[in-house]
Amino acid sequence: MLTPAFDLSQDPDFLTVAIRVPYARVSEFDVYFEGVDFKFYAKPYFLRLTLPGRVVENGSEQGSYDTDKGIFTIRLPKETPGQHFEGLNMLTALLAPRKSRTAKPLVEEIGASEVSEGGVEDEDEEFDWEIEQSPYEEASESALSPQYHYGFGNLRSGVFQRLQDELSDVIDIKDPDFTPATERRQKRLAAELAKFDPDHYLADFFEDEAVEQVLKYNPWWSDIYSEMMASLGKSQEQENHAALVSFSEEEKYQLRKFVNKSYLLDKRAHSQVYYSLIDILLAYCYETRVTEGEKNVESAWNIRKLSPTLCWFETWTNVHEILVSFGRRVLCYPLYRHFKLVMKAYRDTIKILQLGKSAVLKCLLDVHKIFQENDPAYILNDLYISDYCVWIQKAKNHNKGSAQFPHPPPPDRSWCLPVWPITACCALSSWEPESQFCSSERALSLASSGPNREGGLQCWLLYDMAHGMHSTEDMLKEYPPTLSFRSPAVTLGGHSGILWRPTR
Repeated sequence: MLTPAFDLSQDPDFLTVAIRVPYARVSEFDVYFEGVDFKFYAKPYFLRLTLPGRVVENGSEQGSYDTDKGIFTIRLPKETPGQHFEGLNMLTALLAPRKSRTAKPLVEEIGASEVSEGGVEDEDEEFDWEIEQSPYEEASESALSPQYHYGFGNLRSGVFQRLQDELSDVIDIKDPDFTPATERRQKRLAAELAKFDPDHYLADFFEDEAVEQVLKYNPWWSDIYSEMMASLGKSQEQENHAALVSFSEEEKYQLRKFVNKSYLLDKRAHSQVYYSLIDILLAYCYETRVTEGEKNVESAWNIRKLSPTLCWFETWTNVHEILVSFGRRVLCYPLYRHFKLVMKAYRDTIKILQLGKSAVLKCLLDVHKIFQENDPAYILNDLYISDYCVWIQKAKNHNKGSAQFPHPPPPDRSWCLPVWPITACCALSSWEPESQFCSSERALSLASSGPNREGGLQCWLLYDMAHGMHSTEDMLKEYPPTLSFRSPAVTLGGHSGILWRPTR
C-alpha cells in the first residue's frame, strides 16, 4: 500500500483532510472516521491518521473529488465546535498509531493502545527545568570494556567501532565509544585553541565588507517573525499564528518518510535533548546566513563543524556553555570569523524558538536534507537529526504562566517550546556589542555573577574565547598599542584588544 500525500486544515466547526491520490480507482474507495481515528482507502493508497482532536459523524460531513488534480477533500465535523486542533502540520505524529509504550527507546511503534478521553496522547509529567544541575559524569572506567554514549538523548553506542575509518571526516573525536564526556571536552577545547588564527580574525574584522553583506540578509524566518510580532496586541486566533510557518511539498514528503518512534528519556537525557537542539540551531542559523539561503558543498561541513554536539558528541549542563562554545568555534573554523555573526546567530535562534515547534521542525528538515545529500554526513541524521524531526513533533508544550520573558515576549506561550531555553537565549537580545565596552576588572566581576542583563555573559564569552590563545605581551608585540579597535573589546593594560587576556 502507498501512503498518499495529504494536508489538514480547519475552521471552527470542521476538520478538512485533503488527500492526493492521482492513480487511485475513484470508483472504489472507503472512508472511516470516529473519535480520533481516520482511515482512507482507495487502491493502491491507504491512509491512517490519529487526529489531535475528536470528530463525529452527524450528517454534516462532506466529500468531493477533483479529477484534474486527483485530490479527495473530506470535511469532518468536530465533536466540539470551536475547538482548535493543534499540530495539524506534524505529519509524522499524525501518521502514528495510537500511542503505545515500548520496552526500549528508539523502536518503531507497532501496536496501539487507548488515548486520553480528549483524544490527545498522554504526556510524561512536565519537565522541571529548576532541578539541581551537576556536571555530566560518565560511568566508571573500572569495567573491562567501558562504552560511552552519544547521539539523540545519549541513547547510542557502538556505532563507530566498525566505521571509524569511513567516518573520520564527519566527526573530530576519535574512538567516541571509548572516550568519556570529560575527555571529549578537554580535547575539543585544545583543538579550538590550536586552530584559532589571530591574523584571520583581524582580517575579517578590518575587511568586513562580506560580513556586512551577510548580516543584511533576511532568512526565511525573519518575515514570519515580523508578521508574528505585528500581530501582538491584536485579537488573532491561535491557529493564525500556527499557520505562519508552512511546509513545502518536499518537506511534507520528508515527514511522511520518517518512522514513528518512542523516546523514553529520563530528566537528564531530556535536558540534553533541549541543550543539543539549541546548539544545532545556532550552527544552522550561521550557515543559512553566510550562504544567504543558497546551500553549497560546504554547508554540511559548516553545520557539523560549528556544532560540538555533532562533531564532538558534546554534552551540556547549561545554555551558557553552549553559547560560549558556539562563539569560540565561529572564530576558529568557518570562512567568516566575526563576532557580529555570533550575535546574529544568537538572535536568529531566539526568533526560531519563539516561532514554536513548526519553525524548529522546518530547520531540522533542512539540516536533514543537507546531511542526506552529503556523503558520509548522513550518519549524523541517523544519530541525531532524524530522531529530532520525530521527537519535536510530539514534544510537550510547556506553559509556565508567570515565567519572565525578556523583550520581545512570545505571542502565544501555549504552543512555544519550553520557556526556559528561550528565556536563557533572550538575555542576549538586549546587548549591543558595539555599544558596550568594559574593563577587564569589570568583565571578571560581571562574569563571576553569571549571566545577567548587564552583559556579564558576553564579557565572559570574550574572555573564555581568548583564554590561552595569546598572551598580552605577545599581543602587544605583534599588534602595536597605537591601533584603535572599535569592536566588542576588553581593555588590557590600558590598550584596546580583541578577544585577548593574559594566560592564567
